[in-house]
Amino acid sequence: MSDEDKAAQRFWLLQIIRLSGAVMVLLGVMAIAGALPWPQMVGVLLLVGGAVDFFFIPVLLAKHWKQHG
Repeated sequence: MSDEDKAAQRFWLLQIIRLSGAVMVLLGVMAIAGALPWPQMVGVLLLVGGAVDFFFIPVLLAKHWKQHG
C-alpha cells in the first residue's frame, strides 16, 4: 500500500470517527430534551461519549500514527 493510500484511509477513518461522535452528541441532546423515549442518563452518556469521540479520539489516533508510522 502506498503512502497516499494509507493517508487517504486514515483521513476517512478520522472523518467517520468525528461523524459518529457528532451523531452521538445529537442523540444525547435529543434524549436529554425528551425527544427520544430514552432515559436522561442514556442521553448524558451519549453526549459525553460523543464529545470524547469527536474531540479526543482523532487526536490520539494521529499521535499514535506519528509515533508508529
